[in-house]
Amino acid sequence: MIKLTRLDGEEFILNADLIKYVEQRPDTFITLTGNDRIVVSESPEEVLRRTVEYQRSKRLIPESTVR
Repeated sequence: MIKLTRLDGEEFILNADLIKYVEQRPDTFITLTGNDRIVVSESPEEVLRRTVEYQRSKRLIPESTVR
């Protein structure tokens, strides 16, 4: 689970396993596996960083793979 922020400043927790893809247009859009879309204030790079950190905490990605 990763903590993100909606454009109105509301924080929420997202199950990162449900992320299908992330794009910037210019806001950051996250499309989930069910095709729902969420717009967040974090950059795509930050969403990626938090997602990788989450996966590492589950030990699905080795420490040295992504930096």
